Amino acid sequence: MLGSGLSNQVGAAVAALAFPVIGPAGVVAIRQWVAAGVLWAVGRPRLRSFTAAQWRPVLGLALVFAVMNLSLYTAIDRVGLGLAVTLEFLGPLTVALAGSRRRIDALCALAAAAAVVVLTRPSPSTDYLGIGLALLAATCWGCYIVLNRTVGRRLPGLEGSAAAAAVSGALYAPVGAWMLWQYPPTPAALACALAAGVLSSAVPFLADLLALRRVPAHFFGVFMSVNPVFAALVGFVVLHQHLDAAAWAAISVIVGANAVAVTAASVAPRCGTGHRNPSAGPER
Repeated sequence: MLGSGLSNQVGAAVAALAFPVIGPAGVVAIRQWVAAGVLWAVGRPRLRSFTAAQWRPVLGLALVFAVMNLSLYTAIDRVGLGLAVTLEFLGPLTVALAGSRRRIDALCALAAAAAVVVLTRPSPSTDYLGIGLALLAATCWGCYIVLNRTVGRRLPGLEGSAAAAAVSGALYAPVGAWMLWQYPPTPAALACALAAGVLSSAVPFLADLLALRRVPAHFFGVFMSVNPVFAALVGFVVLHQHLDAAAWAAISVIVGANAVAVTAASVAPRCGTGHRNPSAGPER
């Protein structure tokens, strides 16, 4: 689990190194192609046997993949890795809290909302577009949870995720080709983009599969709450992006809110249908 989280955030940081050459869209395109290749090899989807009821959530998931990664990487380029990933993490936190009537979950929601205000600290110099893109990525992550559950019920194994990744990769074919034509990548930028695809897609996917065979799903969900912390640390070490004490405190509150919400859901009477953090998904 530690390797999965670190690999994911190091991959995002390495991707940011290629932004000045091929831009976030070019990096995302290459990452999507790498993810599609890995998942296709593992899932081996039988597309001809898919019914219309199976294709609908798969296509929705493919669109979510495409928008989520582009919005997140563009947000990273504008507001930094730590802030972007922390705001994106509001997606699974919202799903964990949605529909709950427990007092502890209401307190978690209020704490997370206050932390977001502290973290973003609106001012005339605030990059509202970057924050908005990070929140769009959070919305996509929430949709990913819902759609992934539906795909998992309607298709066996990893066929649905593999098909969605393949469709998403195909959607990026014209975008990626145009970006790479307009902004020819240097060998270093291409290496960074390929490394991002491996570190943020292939390695976490395989590591999460191994981890979920050994630990309960709710414990996995709690542990994955530290991803914003990993993102802030990796952003500091790799990209030299500094956060002040107030930002670190806000990140800690959001991480704690998610951990409490997931833990409370796992011990509630309805835990059989409670939130399962989707961080084990192939695109995280």
